[in-house]
Amino acid sequence: MRLEVFCEDRLGLTRELLDILASNEIDLRGIEIDTIGIIYLNCPDIDFETFRELMAEIRRISGVKDVRKIQFMPSERHNTELVALLTNLPYPVLSINLKGGVDMANHAALNLLAKSEEEALGQHITHLLPSFNFSKWIEGDITRQQQAIVVDGLDFSMEMLPVYITGESNETVLASAVMSIHPTGKQVSTPSLSEQSNLGFEHFVGVSNRHKALMSQAKKLSMLDQPLLIEGDTGTGKEMLAKACHNRSNRSSAPFLVLSCASMPDDVAETELFGHAPGSFNHEHGHKGIFEQANGGTVLLDEIGEMSAHLQIKLLRFLQGGTFRRVGEEHEVHVDVRIIASTRHNLADLAEAGDFREDLYYRLNVLTLTIPPLCERASDIAPLLDLFVAKHSQQLGMMKPDLDDDLIKELSGYPWPGNIRQLDNMALRALTQMSGNKLQIEHFDLPKLDMVGTGAVSINVDGSLDDIMKEYESQVLEKLFQSFPSSRKLAKRLNVSHTSIANKLRDYNIRKN
Repeated sequence: MRLEVFCEDRLGLTRELLDILASNEIDLRGIEIDTIGIIYLNCPDIDFETFRELMAEIRRISGVKDVRKIQFMPSERHNTELVALLTNLPYPVLSINLKGGVDMANHAALNLLAKSEEEALGQHITHLLPSFNFSKWIEGDITRQQQAIVVDGLDFSMEMLPVYITGESNETVLASAVMSIHPTGKQVSTPSLSEQSNLGFEHFVGVSNRHKALMSQAKKLSMLDQPLLIEGDTGTGKEMLAKACHNRSNRSSAPFLVLSCASMPDDVAETELFGHAPGSFNHEHGHKGIFEQANGGTVLLDEIGEMSAHLQIKLLRFLQGGTFRRVGEEHEVHVDVRIIASTRHNLADLAEAGDFREDLYYRLNVLTLTIPPLCERASDIAPLLDLFVAKHSQQLGMMKPDLDDDLIKELSGYPWPGNIRQLDNMALRALTQMSGNKLQIEHFDLPKLDMVGTGAVSINVDGSLDDIMKEYESQVLEKLFQSFPSSRKLAKRLNVSHTSIANKLRDYNIRKN
């Protein structure tokens, strides 16, 4: 029961009010006094007859103008509104006490830290964010401070804001601190476009463990000068990843140039890479190739598995010494270029089959990044779809639609042979098929695929029907468990009981890769 008492500013009135509560044996849980002449009381609920008599007694106090029952104390309403605001902020916010313990973490912070509220609250901030030294901050010059931090291999900017409380004597006392965390770099509305000159790792979207591991490894390898090999299926974003590695490296101020090894004839590709001498090909002044143009920077050789044997030999020689000859010239040119190669093929298999030079393969396979296909990280579909829907809605000049409750579940079960590029294109197509304000699976019109022939799950038809079904079930669970890496998550994905999934994972000896 909460009461609002309108009264005059009279000495002793509050005392009389409390005496009435005490005489009726009513406990006082809280009191707030407004300077404009309102006293708020928080008491336990009482029966109607006692309440009626209490209201009459309070009204008889000299100076009381009115009294009425209210739902919330002013501080309760204020705190509820503040918590609701913080909880729904799009970026992570944490409240930290003077001992370094986390008192509050909003939804975005819990998602970033991959913790439940029970796991995060009470934890010391350095346990959750080891790269932040809270003791150094609290013992030093306590001011508003910004710092770069790394969470799960991704870069963020963290800001610490000290919170001071001013007492009646106008002295300020440090009470706590608020931490906010933001992605680094300038945010753009279309991070999937590879031509963005400032493309960085902060534009990569994903929440799966495999995505985070890839980003963490890519950041480490981006700072090195040795050749980098990026493997991944069509549509996984190999060129986008190569550009991000370049922009994070010490070569970021120099050019980043791309040559597609599968899109042009052999002689044209050779002149594009190495250039040609004056007078060659009826050109009076000659031509600088990509290696010379990118001196000091990076060259991406896209789909290097398609490179001809002749160019493989010349590339091997360049990798060994950093020198080459222009077409039609005798003297050698030396440049400082980092080579990044990408391929959708398995170069080791091509080399073993004699379709790719083994010595070049070993020269390129110094540092390797493998981008997992989208079907192996189903948990990334939701954030990717949200990104693509927002981007295309803006391009189409329409409001961003709501998503049907079952949409993500349906899309997560599709194998996505075209990977992220296919999801991007299908999101645009789905938006053009909408007639209402809700995006549904019917709008995607996904192509029907023969799951047996996609390589997603192969079926061994030897043995009894029971043996075949168990083999198929184990393969399905093995595949899905890598994207939903806990028995509870997998049980929710398959809409079965947690106990059933836990028993099957144990019976089939399935563990995270």
